[in-house]
Amino acid sequence: MAFDPITAAFEAGKILIEKIWPDPAKQAEEMRKLQELQQKGDLAELNAYVQLLAGQIEINKIEAQNPNVFVSGWRPFIGWVCGFAVAYQFVIYPLLFGFLSAFDVVFKIPELDSGQLFSVLMAMLGIGAMRSFDKVKKVDTKIMGKQK
Repeated sequence: MAFDPITAAFEAGKILIEKIWPDPAKQAEEMRKLQELQQKGDLAELNAYVQLLAGQIEINKIEAQNPNVFVSGWRPFIGWVCGFAVAYQFVIYPLLFGFLSAFDVVFKIPELDSGQLFSVLMAMLGIGAMRSFDKVKKVDTKIMGKQK
């Protein structure tokens, strides 16, 4: 536990960054911003940044509990779209291309940009890995946020 407020705020910000952004590249970018603020020693700005991160976590919790599918369902939607894109790129596209080639059919089948696909996939798998960790540790995530 840090005794000076700048170090304490930095440590809190570090924990929040790890919770908000599962993507290591985004975490590194946010950590760099946080370290710059710590080096400047601007406690007010550092605390404001940490509060911003904490506020984002609260917004995410409220958003996930919303019964409206257009509010709470965008994360699962992105997961399903990413899953279908991976299935298309690595299963459907090669089979379709092979089938059409076998019959000498000349047809341009659209191929997805794997770089962009993997960016989204890795971010989604980071979130999935946290959920798997919760399951291994037998954490009942259905009651999280309801405890006081």
